[in-house]
Amino acid sequence: MQIYLPIAEVSVNAFLLLGMGGLVGILSGMFGVGGGFLMTPILFFIGIPPAVAVATEANQIVASSFSGVLAHLRRRTVDLKMGTVLMIGGLFGAALGVIVFNYLKSLGQVDLLVKLCYVIFLGVIGSLMFVESLNALRKSRNNVPPQRKKHNWVHGLPFKMRFRVSGLYISVIPPLIVGVFVGILSAIMGVGGGFIMVPAMIYLLGMPTKVVVGTSLFQIIFVTGFTTLLHATTNYTVDIALAVLLLVGGVIGAQIGTRLGTFLKAEQLRILLALLVILVCAKLGLDLFLQPAEIFSLGTSEGH
Repeated sequence: MQIYLPIAEVSVNAFLLLGMGGLVGILSGMFGVGGGFLMTPILFFIGIPPAVAVATEANQIVASSFSGVLAHLRRRTVDLKMGTVLMIGGLFGAALGVIVFNYLKSLGQVDLLVKLCYVIFLGVIGSLMFVESLNALRKSRNNVPPQRKKHNWVHGLPFKMRFRVSGLYISVIPPLIVGVFVGILSAIMGVGGGFIMVPAMIYLLGMPTKVVVGTSLFQIIFVTGFTTLLHATTNYTVDIALAVLLLVGGVIGAQIGTRLGTFLKAEQLRILLALLVILVCAKLGLDLFLQPAEIFSLGTSEGH
């Protein structure tokens, strides 16, 4: 069943979009990521313009993350205080990111920038997560108890705050910086930033894995919602028809993913996420270097 997307100006199969939304929702519930790192490139692949894909995917992430948070709230695995600090930084970063996005769009370089950002960030983070997850999995099989660093440079910073759910007493500066960085990525790349947020919360802030997923989803809701609002009011690139189909699939998928996540160990979840990140990076990297099947583009030109 083909449906015409008015903002994207293309026709796409509605059931394909529902299935894509469901897949991203499952990832959201399992790993605590918004799923944009996977969905946005897929939207590129099926012909959605990059500017529309980025703005609309941020909207879809809101619904799938909200659905996932509800399940985590019932299990009391959300640190609302830490999530609020991350959210404050994220809102500031999102506003800054939209300004950068608009500037690059005026230069006509948004497409290349988004793809390069994906290749660089996904490649680096995916590789680091994969190596660390293998080491953690090996230790768990050898019955070596996981060791959380009790004190590092983060604990020496000022403006400390107690986060009781996470069992931490640290400075608010690192969470704010992480939030700003993720907010910028959300605006430019159309992602929730969970693929950076989750590792940062575990390894930089020292949060226990059981509360990381729910807390990450909590801040993603507000940051991506704000990003969507900014894109809709400044770029007019949010396609409602596309967003609704992705939303329906995402909400259902997030509930399924949350239940699937309870059957896997934290180390197994991290290594699966790392593999997904690396696969998406490889696909985008190949597309940048391989010659396209059609070596032309449609556009207006004066006198040609």
